[in-house]
Amino acid sequence: MSDHSLRVYEGVMEMLSNVENPTPLVRLNRVIPFKHTKVYAKLEWYNPFGAVKDRVAANLIRDAEERGEVLTNLVEPTSGNTGMGLAMVSNAKGYKFTATLSTAIPAEKRASLRLFGTQLVELSDSLCPAPGAPEGAMAKAAELAARPGWRNLNQYKNPANPDAHFRTTGPEIWRQTGGKVTHFVAGLGTCGTITGTGRFLKSKNKDVKVLGVHPAEGHDIPGVRSLKQLQLTDFFQPKEYDGVTEVNNEDAYALTKRINQEDSIIAGPSSGMALVGALRLVPDEPGLVCVVVFPDNAFKYASSFKKHLPELFPKGAASAEAVPFADQLKAAVLFAQTSPDVIDLDEAQKLMAEGAPLVDVRDEDEFKAVRAVDAVNIPLGTLTQGPVAGLPKDLSKPIVCICASGKRSLYGMLLLKAHGHQNVKNVYGGTNAWVEKGLPTATG
Repeated sequence: MSDHSLRVYEGVMEMLSNVENPTPLVRLNRVIPFKHTKVYAKLEWYNPFGAVKDRVAANLIRDAEERGEVLTNLVEPTSGNTGMGLAMVSNAKGYKFTATLSTAIPAEKRASLRLFGTQLVELSDSLCPAPGAPEGAMAKAAELAARPGWRNLNQYKNPANPDAHFRTTGPEIWRQTGGKVTHFVAGLGTCGTITGTGRFLKSKNKDVKVLGVHPAEGHDIPGVRSLKQLQLTDFFQPKEYDGVTEVNNEDAYALTKRINQEDSIIAGPSSGMALVGALRLVPDEPGLVCVVVFPDNAFKYASSFKKHLPELFPKGAASAEAVPFADQLKAAVLFAQTSPDVIDLDEAQKLMAEGAPLVDVRDEDEFKAVRAVDAVNIPLGTLTQGPVAGLPKDLSKPIVCICASGKRSLYGMLLLKAHGHQNVKNVYGGTNAWVEKGLPTATG
């Protein structure tokens, strides 16, 4: 017999959050500089499968079942947490689940998805699936969903996404604060959380301030989207919000570390980002009560912390020679990602207008599917075999490299420099960004 008060359940699905069984609200004390405003974190890893996206996964499937849809084989583009929720709900329901996702997603999340029984289709997409990417996770999910018996529930366009938060997250916060909440803050990804929760809270009190936080362009915070990426998200409704702010990697990861070490809350990087935004947007005044969504915990992000909080991974007395060569190569690529040789589309177009060749390092089939106009195809495999014909003989002349998202072309840039070319650049965002911006493309 299930009993929320005793935390006893007849099955794991009964643990899904609702107004009678909410995720905890915990007041933040040490990391908060305010004297008056009370700030509470809503700890979403207390959902049964470890993240805020459990709410969405369960509601997407509930909605589809109630409409009589056949859900034998589910497929979803995901940055990790929605996939985990869908995998586990599918396990409980007896459905099969496939996730299309980027290789840029932390290895810990991809390993967990496999553990949960998910079939993975890994692609060179951006960290969060890009709606405009013709060869990305969204396009691949749509392709698979066209097969007989397959269904893409599509968290990016399905109204059941924000509805999950209108049904659960909003009512929970309203009841937990006794209707005293004055500010609600959430990170912006698919925007289901902020839009659904915000609509419910404003239906109770139109004066509640609904505030959004997004990462900077080129961010490395899984599960959230930059302002440019948000323009392609159906549930990004800035007219319904009372404020939006941008947070960079450094500030997000630094506060995440403090949350863990000072307030003893095991928050992940998107939680740190959301709280940075809250501290910027919410005033310090008597009577204010702010609730910030903490989407998931720290344990999925060891590789991200290693990159952005290297002090957590001391090397001790080990010398550089003791580090395996593969690790040294990874470090070189990581440094290259943040070097001045990584350029945006505007700078790439300027160099091309001045005569620089645009070298697409993808395989021939990918190149033929869609490419930037005037790009020439020199696959990575060809570059690894040595210098190639057709490139400037003057090694000081600029060359621009591109791939799907900017990851493989980093290797192309490094290989061309190894061949002696002195002025090689890499296009941030790659062909995906080129297509999203509506720049000329070619196929065939």
